Amino acid sequence: MGDWITGWPTGGSAGDSSADPLPVLLCLPPAGAGCHQFRTWQQRLSGTARVLGVQLPGREDRWHEPLPDTVEEVVEAVAAELGTAVGPGVPLVVYGHSFGGLLGYEVARLSTGTPYALVVSGCPAPGSWGVGGRRGAGAGSGSGSGEVDDAELERLLDTGDLDPGLFDEDSHTLMIEMLRKDAGLSRTYTPRAQPPLQLPLYVWGADDDETVRPEELDAWRAVTEGPFHRHRIPGGHNAVLHRPDPLLAQLAGLLDDARQSRNAIDAGA
Repeated sequence: MGDWITGWPTGGSAGDSSADPLPVLLCLPPAGAGCHQFRTWQQRLSGTARVLGVQLPGREDRWHEPLPDTVEEVVEAVAAELGTAVGPGVPLVVYGHSFGGLLGYEVARLSTGTPYALVVSGCPAPGSWGVGGRRGAGAGSGSGSGEVDDAELERLLDTGDLDPGLFDEDSHTLMIEMLRKDAGLSRTYTPRAQPPLQLPLYVWGADDDETVRPEELDAWRAVTEGPFHRHRIPGGHNAVLHRPDPLLAQLAGLLDDARQSRNAIDAGA
């Protein structure tokens, strides 16, 4: 795999062959995080999908690499590498959380073939971001200043329902600083007038998420001319990642549908 996209062993999943390759689930993590949190998803989706994660510089195995200057650079690099990582005719579902949802949206636009579906969680619609929007990641949701808000960074980190023993003071400080850098990157995004996507769009939000307003999630409806679905779960900003069972069930269903659709098309060719 390349610099930007990481994969994990599928465990020799039955049904994955060159003649009938598994669909691909591309996962984009939130600001301040790396993609190796999705490694366990490969185990959960064994036999259903090949899970790939997008790894930005400045974290995990790319710790010593500098962040790009703009969101556009990130999206172009990921989209270019995706064309090599996913073979022609292989169904693709794109998933991103928070800032990763925004990146996933732009990657879906640039991908060589139209993804089967786009799934985002905890992510305002594109018009709310960057220079032309209300804020970037980490800017206070109640103002248009665009300045990084420390309290907002804490809400984005959202470790409230995790084991406190997993986060000592040094780890907490490191994660906040990573979030701060990604917040700066997110503010380089400029929403543009673009044709609507032609694919199903699934948007997840959490009831107690103080970083994203319900109307910002509803605004995704204007982004696609395909089916639009809104889902709610209890919890804070990262609830979908902390308790992913409902999301994984939906993703598994989408990936199965994508594979069956591809096979039906092939059979009729």
